[in-house]
Amino acid sequence: MFAAKRPNANLAEPPFISPVSHWNYMNIVIVESPAKAKTINKYLGSSYEVLASFGHVRDLPAKNGSVDPEANFQMIWEVDPKASGRLNDIARALKGADRLILATDPDREGEAISWHVLEVLKERRALKDHKIERVVFNAITKQAVSEAMKHPRQIDGALVDAYMARRALDYLVGFTLSPVLWRKLPGARSAGRVQSVALRLVCDRELEIEKFVAREYWSLVATLTTPRGEAFEARLVGADGKKIQRLDIGTGAEAEEFKKAIEAAGFTVSTVEAKPARRNPQAPFTTSTLQQEASRKLGFAPAHTMRIARRADRQFGDNAGAQGDRRGLWQRLCAGCTASVPGQGQERAGSPRSHPSNRSVAPAGRDAPAARYRSGPAL
Repeated sequence: MFAAKRPNANLAEPPFISPVSHWNYMNIVIVESPAKAKTINKYLGSSYEVLASFGHVRDLPAKNGSVDPEANFQMIWEVDPKASGRLNDIARALKGADRLILATDPDREGEAISWHVLEVLKERRALKDHKIERVVFNAITKQAVSEAMKHPRQIDGALVDAYMARRALDYLVGFTLSPVLWRKLPGARSAGRVQSVALRLVCDRELEIEKFVAREYWSLVATLTTPRGEAFEARLVGADGKKIQRLDIGTGAEAEEFKKAIEAAGFTVSTVEAKPARRNPQAPFTTSTLQQEASRKLGFAPAHTMRIARRADRQFGDNAGAQGDRRGLWQRLCAGCTASVPGQGQERAGSPRSHPSNRSVAPAGRDAPAARYRSGPAL
């Protein structure tokens, strides 16, 4: 018979090994969008954990006293109930982390979100000896994200101050003017810093129009003929050695006297002055300017304009695909543009109608098949 083997009492119990925490030795990265969080997490690897704030986490409560102009515009912030759970997740994640990286958007609002997240974590005492860094990137690519991680900085106080000034204006203007708006225009929505200023400009202009005093004035234009029989117009700008301003001839009687004097006089061309004129072509359309012109001249909605633009782009691609040379097609179109537009070698730096983030649409050459896409009058 076989007996069960008794355990050796001299052997020690194996030590209990605790599982490694998922957050140990991690770098916590905060972004705004959960979609960005997943993509960036793939780029950074296992030593980083990317969490999303889902936008703003704090705001001014909708009640009196949130902004106090008498106390140097002191502001009272309130955590959004929907964001409270996400902030708790970030605080828990920081327990085993060494570094907090704030990677929200590079604009003013993104800087404010990073500041709000940092302030809430400080209030909750979730930060111990963590290293705080702020990184920004303008593209969600592995190269852009990796390069941004190599150049961290601190939170930009100027951008945060600009955000706080905007929110203070929103609050003060809205809470002051909205009740007046509701009393005067029942059913109207709340007033804001942009609408209020625009309304002020309109009202000031309307007061100027009401104060305007109409004055009668006359202009005299003569149609003259050259010895070769070419007619041209000349405007009366002076008489008796004095310059005549627009309002100087204020009655019909004065105008009639000048008319009789002009009809009785003889005129000769004393000098002809020729000056070189230079006119640069308009900047190419961007998405916004294309929509604006289509709305102004054709009455198109932005969605309708973009449908036509996409249809045109697809048609260009189909034609190029049939020829097997899409790049060659666009090169020929660009060549047609530069051949027909003077000054093609000049750059339009700082033009208000162009922006590097938008693709531009330049006028096509004579060989471009653009007429088939036109669904209304030409822009």
